[in-house]
Amino acid sequence: MTIQAQIEQKLQNAMQPDFLEVLNESHMHNVAPGSESHFKVTLVSSQFNGKMLIARHRLINGILAEELNGKIHALALHTLTPDEYFERAGKVADSPLCMGGGK
Repeated sequence: MTIQAQIEQKLQNAMQPDFLEVLNESHMHNVAPGSESHFKVTLVSSQFNGKMLIARHRLINGILAEELNGKIHALALHTLTPDEYFERAGKVADSPLCMGGGK
């Protein structure tokens, strides 16, 4: 199973999200072709109601603790309540372009 699929499965099982998108953005960074090290997660769940952003991120980091302990180098999180997602019309920020690491 790919790391992306592991992330999707764990988040789906733990959060029962209204919307989940996991993007492998490794190709945008200075890594080998086919790498799975940089991800962007957009997760919409009523479980975030009343939680501050840091609490939402801690929740996701806890669910993905195994992956974050070596497999994942970078994880961009967009954690929204259903109302927040609706207000933003489903739009989240684009990830910035990689500066090329040591280039």
